[in-house]
Amino acid sequence: MKTKLSAKNLNLSFADKQVLKNISVSFAENEITALIGPSGCGKSTLLRSFNRMHDLFPYAKINGELFLEDLDLYAKNVPVTEIRKRIGMVFQKANPFPKSIYENIAYGLKINNLPCNKEVVQKALEEAYLWDEVKNDLKMPATRLSGGQQQRLCIARAVALRPEVILMDEPCSALDPVSTLKIEDLIKHLKKKYTIVIVTHNMQQAQRIADKTVFMYLGEVKEEGTTDDIFNNPKNEMTANYISGYFG
Repeated sequence: MKTKLSAKNLNLSFADKQVLKNISVSFAENEITALIGPSGCGKSTLLRSFNRMHDLFPYAKINGELFLEDLDLYAKNVPVTEIRKRIGMVFQKANPFPKSIYENIAYGLKINNLPCNKEVVQKALEEAYLWDEVKNDLKMPATRLSGGQQQRLCIARAVALRPEVILMDEPCSALDPVSTLKIEDLIKHLKKKYTIVIVTHNMQQAQRIADKTVFMYLGEVKEEGTTDDIFNNPKNEMTANYISGYFG
C-alpha cells in the first residue's frame, strides 16, 4: 500500500514535559488507522502534529520529520493553510460555526478561495450522509441540529475542502450508540476517497472500522499491525493487557 502520511523519529515536548518519544509510524492511502492506548499516552498529540495544531503553542518543541507523501509538513516554505486544506481535522466535540447549515460548509470554501455554490455544498452534505436530513433547512442555525448531525456537519465541512487525509479525534465519544454507528458507516464510506486516522478509546469501534491499529503507551508506539493481528494475536504483552482491559 502507498504511504500517505508518516512520522519519522518524532519527539514533542510541552515546556519540559516530553509527550511523544521517537515516534516512527506510517499511514497507508485509503485505509482507516485507529490510534489506541490509555488516556494521556499521546494519541491526540500525535494526530494534531500532522496538521500543525501545535504551532499555536509557543512552548511546544517538536523535532523529527512528518510527511504528506513527499511533502515535509514542517518545511519553512510550506504554509500552514495549505497543510490544513490537504489534511482535514474533526474534533471530539462537534464544533459547528454559529451560522446556518449552508454557511458552515460555504465559509471554509470561501476563505480558501475555492468554488462555492449550492451544488458543492450539497455534494459535501451528501458525502457526510446528512443531505436528506437537512436539504429543506439549509438556512437553519447549525447549532439546532442534534449532536450526531452536528458531528456529520463537521465532517461535511472537512470533506468540502477535498483534503487527502482526514484526522478524527474521538469523533463519537459524545454520541449515543445510534449516532455512533451512523458515523462509523460514514467513516467506512469515506475511506474510498480519503486516508483516515482516528483516535478512539472504544476497542469495539477500532475492530469494526479500522484496517490498521497502532497501540501507544506513555508517548511511544508499542505495537502496530493489522487490526485483526493487534486484537487477536498481539506480540507485545502490554498490548495484550490493554485490549484485554487489564489497564486503560
